[in-house]
Formats: sequence, structure tokens, C-alpha cells
Amino acid sequence: MTRQEEKQQLRVIVRRLEAALTPEYKVKSGRAIVHRLLAMPEYQEAQTVFCFAGTSREIDTRPVLEDILSAGKTLCIPLCTAPGVMEARQVTDLSRLSPGAFGIPEPPAGAPAVPVDAIDFAVLPCVTCNYQGQRLGSGGGYYDRFLSQFRGGTVLLCREQLIRQEIPVEPHDYPVPWVLTERGLYEDGIPAPLG
Repeated sequence: MTRQEEKQQLRVIVRRLEAALTPEYKVKSGRAIVHRLLAMPEYQEAQTVFCFAGTSREIDTRPVLEDILSAGKTLCIPLCTAPGVMEARQVTDLSRLSPGAFGIPEPPAGAPAVPVDAIDFAVLPCVTCNYQGQRLGSGGGYYDRFLSQFRGGTVLLCREQLIRQEIPVEPHDYPVPWVLTERGLYEDGIPAPLG
């Protein structure tokens, strides 16, 4: 089996697990993850934050997006501009987000682009990951391309029940230094204090 086939097989397994999660667990774990994220000093100190707009399958990041704006930080949300390519676009009003590629909430096409090196902190989604920050996404390579250029602080959000220790990786897959679950923060695989 190729790495691509292993990844696809794991996506199917984790999607099945995700579909079986209770709505109560999803809400409770999502709230705990958001609470922990907002407490991270790296998040609090960042002036420009890149964050995904969560879909129903992912962590609800709306409270994070609202906090970024109310704190006077610059909010960047990904906009898919071509297959496998996304750009960070500045958003000042969440009501301007609308379903784009893959049904993911995106900024309008005319939203100002923000250079990757202007971003202080990035919040990323995943289908699954391990505590070492090896992630499995949906397969488009969008976030791997972003990570190949980004050098700031990065955190992955993942529910504890979807963590998997064995993640098939390829040379172009970039690990993320921090993984945040409802149970806590992990830095390079080791539980890390928050704040």
C-alpha cells in the first residue's frame, strides 16, 4: 500500500469515528479547545492571527475569530485561490464569510491578501494528528504549502478522541510544533503548560 493509500484509508477511519461522536462531546471538547487556545501566551501576544473558519466537522472556531477581532488583532482566514493553493486574506467582518471551495467559509475574493511573513500565529485544522504534530488533512496539500513558507507559531486543533499515533507522512508533510486538544497542549509530543 502506498503512503497516499494509507492516508486515504486513515481519513475514512477517522471520518467514521468523527461521525460517531456525540453532539455533546463535540460541543464540550470544542469549547475546551477554544478556551485553551485563547489562554495561550503565543496567541495573546500575536498581532496578526491566521485561523481557519471551522465547518460542522471541525472545531467551531467562531469564538476565536470573534476574539481576534474584538482584541483589535488582524484576522486572516484562508481563501482557496487555485487547486492546492490558499492565501491568507484579512477579514474585518465575519458576516462577509461565505461557503467557498469544499463548503468551507471563506473571505470574499477581494479581501486584502496578507503576506505569510506578516502572520505571527497560525491556527490549523486537521482530520487527525498525533501528539508530535504530524497531521493528516483532507488531501489537497493546502496547509502543507502554507507551512512550507510559514515560520511563526503554529497550533493544530484536534479532539482527543480523533488523535492517532500512527500518521502516514511523506517528505512534503510538515509537522506542527503544538497540538491542542480538550485535555491540554502538547509541544513536540510532550504535555506543555498553558500560560
